[in-house]
Amino acid sequence: MGKDYYKVLGIAKGATEDEVKKAYRKQALRFHPDKNKSPGAEDKFKEIAEAYDVLSDAKKKEIYDRYGEEGLKGSAGGAGGGAHSGPSYNYTFHGDPHAMFAEFFGGHTPFDQFFSQNGEEEMDIHDPFSAFGMGGMGGMGGMGGMGGMGGFHRSFKAHPGSHHRAREKKKDPPVVHELNVSLEEVYSGCTKKMKISRKRLNPDGCTMRNEDKILTVDIKRGWKEGTKITFPKEGDETPTNIPADIVFVVKDKPHPVFRRDGSDIIYPAKISLRDALCGCTVNAPTLDGRTVTVTSRDVVKPGMKKRIVGEGLPLSKSPDKRGDMILDFSVKFPDKLSQNTRDSLRQILPP
Repeated sequence: MGKDYYKVLGIAKGATEDEVKKAYRKQALRFHPDKNKSPGAEDKFKEIAEAYDVLSDAKKKEIYDRYGEEGLKGSAGGAGGGAHSGPSYNYTFHGDPHAMFAEFFGGHTPFDQFFSQNGEEEMDIHDPFSAFGMGGMGGMGGMGGMGGMGGFHRSFKAHPGSHHRAREKKKDPPVVHELNVSLEEVYSGCTKKMKISRKRLNPDGCTMRNEDKILTVDIKRGWKEGTKITFPKEGDETPTNIPADIVFVVKDKPHPVFRRDGSDIIYPAKISLRDALCGCTVNAPTLDGRTVTVTSRDVVKPGMKKRIVGEGLPLSKSPDKRGDMILDFSVKFPDKLSQNTRDSLRQILPP
């Protein structure tokens, strides 16, 4: 005769999903081998985990309800002794009951709070919630109610003699990616969609699947290089970790015309020696497609700069204001001069 998973959890056949969760919570806390030292507690703890693994999964539960343990595990004979006509599921419990316990409680090992108070084991293990006035988990709202356990977790110290087999999960370090943006995108703002591939736990809490997800990044006007955008816990998930944060770091794409200096943009203005000496007019492009005309009557020396106010990038903290465009002059000298030109320049130019 096959196992009665309902009897293992102490519930009636046809129990709801919430009742299954409550029953597992109670039985797993009761028989956890770190707290229950009676003979066979380890085996009972594993049996409870297997029962929960089956009854908390809709597909497994349906097959078990119809064909029993033999049908679920693909045995030759069904519950009645003959070959069953149901699907061949071939179920075997490969899970780690301690990992399942830790996963159920969100990566924590809360049984210290339930079983000990002020360092003494005084609680009734048949009702580990009685000390909080919550017999039968009243008012905790099923799994969602466990979010309230954080307060209890901080209110009690772990028993000094406890050695947890279900280790607390540790969070992986952030996964950092560069996010390349053009100066035009920084000028106007834009939206970037980034596709990531990651591992996610299956409902059994042990096996994993690969999953793709699109992360949307809204690039704000004026964002500076080095700005970080964090997506919490979007990294790989395993039975033993808390997923890492995914972090995108803004990096400027090289621009064919401009260089960036904070919120200012630098335009290399190349002029001839004649223009440098006699005056010049420079038509400088802007990031929004216009042209700004700048006229200089002064002698332009190599390395001289001229600032055009308000033609740079938006300020990251005040996008309605803008930095400046800086014309960085470079003078192109002729490769060679004729003798007549040299003589004329000697007469014209000051010594």
